[in-house]
Amino acid sequence: MAAVMIGVDPHKASHTAVVIGAAEEPLGELRVRACAAQAERLLACAAAWPERTWAVEGAGGLGHLLAQQLLAAGEQVLDVQPKLGARVRLLDAGDTNKNDPNDARSVAVAALRSAGVREVRPDDHAAVLKTWSKRYRDLGRTRTQVVCRLHAVLCDLVPGGVGRPIYASHAARILEQITPPDAVAAARCALAAAFLDDLRRIDAQLRETRKKLAAAVQAAGTCLTGLFGVGPVIAAAVIGDVRDVSRFPGRDHFAAYNGTAPIEVSSGPHKIYRLSRRGNRRHGHAIHMAAITQIHHRHSQGRAYYDKKLAEGKTGKEALRSLKRQISNAIFTCLQAGARRAAARAKGPGGQQGNDSDASAAGSHPRHRLFGQATPGPGHHPTTVAGNPATGPAGARGRVRHSSIAATLPAATLGREEGQGLKIPDQGTAPGEHLTSREKGRRRSLTQRLHATDVAPADG
Repeated sequence: MAAVMIGVDPHKASHTAVVIGAAEEPLGELRVRACAAQAERLLACAAAWPERTWAVEGAGGLGHLLAQQLLAAGEQVLDVQPKLGARVRLLDAGDTNKNDPNDARSVAVAALRSAGVREVRPDDHAAVLKTWSKRYRDLGRTRTQVVCRLHAVLCDLVPGGVGRPIYASHAARILEQITPPDAVAAARCALAAAFLDDLRRIDAQLRETRKKLAAAVQAAGTCLTGLFGVGPVIAAAVIGDVRDVSRFPGRDHFAAYNGTAPIEVSSGPHKIYRLSRRGNRRHGHAIHMAAITQIHHRHSQGRAYYDKKLAEGKTGKEALRSLKRQISNAIFTCLQAGARRAAARAKGPGGQQGNDSDASAAGSHPRHRLFGQATPGPGHHPTTVAGNPATGPAGARGRVRHSSIAATLPAATLGREEGQGLKIPDQGTAPGEHLTSREKGRRRSLTQRLHATDVAPADG
């Protein structure tokens, strides 16, 4: 039997499947009703082709359930984006009518021709994060609608309305001060009170959903929340949409996915780039919110990077886009570190984490990191290594924390003493070359005192 490709055009009420061969010739067609036995019926009709591959259009959307059922039955399933099927249908020289069999055939042809079609994987913890992230996003949109309607009712009750963001407690105080003079005003007050109850209920649901999001992100074991401006909501949105970071060859492809990479529109010798409107909008919005958070906090290194770009002559929007690209690179590094840790856990004990620590995942050298802790303190200075004191020996902790010259030691020494991954210094820089003459003298005197202490007992 020759290998065949089975394209599926899923719908809410029915699914249409078309079987094609290696030469894209149609071999069969089937339409089943969407029900509990949909996967069994498709598999029974496809039994004539043992060597088969399924191509489901939108396996992450409407065809998600069918794709997961076929995957659970041991079938190989590919996820074909609707845009690919539409392109095949547009370029097809044959029948281009828009119907379910033609759509299913276009999906199968797209799966045969396209090299970048992804294979469907079983749902994992990222699906949990995506579920609660969508719930939080939907509640936020509902809350915005309720607040807008409450504002509209208050405009008919209070002269000039309410000119600032309104909350449940604020709206309750306003309604307590209103005495309706007639039945119309009384009806509007009752409607405003109903909107106020809806607002309180949605706020409670938002708090509960945020707790579930935080617990799910913590269970994922990601280091994304260590980046400045990235909380559980943003981390869940990013991980839920990305799922498998290995599908991105590099950080440039990842930036193109989230829309932070500019688009080249050059012609001849003129190199021109413009803002990208492509990519995952939810992921791009998450990065945008992280960038805005960094800009609003003056002590953050993201704000320092933003001011640096402004000083170079860039506009505010250009500087913001540059910062968003840096955040995209940092997120990609964290996702890669999380994938390596997950692979190490799957292989079992015996390996060492090394550079998979949170500090090395969030950036390279601490002096070049753009995204430190949100509230840096004595143990989390932006220009020092944010180590975990509990991982190293007690003596090493004491020497690093209390030594007056500990901050001038190379980053590799600090990482080794505090139990972090070893950071290799630049090959072109000699040890201690970055220190000032005063710091070199202090370190030399400290070294002499240590040698004197070691030699004194032997001389005595």
